[in-house]
Amino acid sequence: MSYYDREVETLTRKEINELQFDRLKWQALRCYESPFYRDKWDAVGFSPRHLQNLSGVANIPFVTKDELRLEQAKFPPFGRFVVGPRETWREIHPSSGTTGNPVYTIWGEDDIANITDVTARTMWSFGVRPGDIIQNAFSYGLWVAGMSAHYAAGRLGCLVIPIGAQLTNKQIEFIVGAGSTVLLCTPSYSVHIAERIAEAGISPDDTALRLGCFGGEGGTENPGTRSKIERGLGISAYDYYGIAELGPTFASECTEKAGLHWAEDHYYVEVVDPGTKMPCSEGETGVLVITHLTRQTTPMVRYWTNDMARVVHEPCRCGRTHARSPGGILGRSDDLVIYKGAKFYPLQVEKVVRSFTELSSEYRVELACDEVGHDVCTVVVEEVAALAPSVRESFRKALREEILVTPEIRVQPFGTLERTAFKAKRLFDLRHTTVASPD
Repeated sequence: MSYYDREVETLTRKEINELQFDRLKWQALRCYESPFYRDKWDAVGFSPRHLQNLSGVANIPFVTKDELRLEQAKFPPFGRFVVGPRETWREIHPSSGTTGNPVYTIWGEDDIANITDVTARTMWSFGVRPGDIIQNAFSYGLWVAGMSAHYAAGRLGCLVIPIGAQLTNKQIEFIVGAGSTVLLCTPSYSVHIAERIAEAGISPDDTALRLGCFGGEGGTENPGTRSKIERGLGISAYDYYGIAELGPTFASECTEKAGLHWAEDHYYVEVVDPGTKMPCSEGETGVLVITHLTRQTTPMVRYWTNDMARVVHEPCRCGRTHARSPGGILGRSDDLVIYKGAKFYPLQVEKVVRSFTELSSEYRVELACDEVGHDVCTVVVEEVAALAPSVRESFRKALREEILVTPEIRVQPFGTLERTAFKAKRLFDLRHTTVASPD
């Protein structure tokens, strides 16, 4: 059976849009009862009665993470955007990230059911089947991806190893000893596990792993990254996407590897120009803006994700008809590097780094100032073995072709850059600090 829910996954575009509009009107009416949304919408003259079609969503103001932080600081602990009745609340989850206070979202009873169902749908689409042994190396506890994948694995009839994002030696022990068939974690952690497996002298052919899906950060769809994961672990690798405020695991690739599939029956997905704040054309790259259509307790309406992507609506080769984002997440709008007139994202650097077998998978981009105050951009990489001058030059040329500028390059010994099981920090802006960057 190819589909988890054939009827939903193969709806016509007309049926999808009609369903979305009905659910958007329902959600807008609910949210207007909350002081948070009522104040925002009244300030711009918007009322739910103004919604006449789906395109009317463009008249609703965006919601940002900073707004949610401020709201919860002013009205602790959860702010005024909680809509569902308290007796239905079941779980509290903070947002992930390395800066700022977390934003607390609440899952109600129906929310957990929907999150579990959508995640099970994504897992089925990339090949998980009953009886699989899922090594869930997404972080557990308060980080939402571990929980949603755990619930969905049970829904699909799989055996779950709830190891979480820690203990790399234990990860390898379970891969080898327990016969794990599916690995879930961040792409950065998957390449680290692959490195450690190689160091241990274990052949990927000697494990039962057959596939993995990797989220929490972009990059899985970069050809170099996908290749390193697949060769290093002996698996087929797929992309995963989610945001704590919206849903931990609600978009993934299918076995066609043709981009992230969006669950449009639960989420209304827009792509917006970050400068003009106007909708982008079909296939144009912009910021993802996402609206909950079914979230009961802490619904987000036009949430500004800061993630750059493009969306297309033609059906996938797999037969699914919901919108897709080919290439996955292309960067973070707040990670845009502007250097000598060129604009690029760290994920573009990753694409080049991981295409060179002479380099490890780790890298970072440093921004600093020289002695006269000019910006200096340095790409820091690790050599697997002593890097030949010809390889250095090929790497420099490949970087320039990808990002349209030639940065400084610093090559360090293998193992000197930090590995992480969580979101990897790739951009270090040192222009306004005197603290030296760590080696």
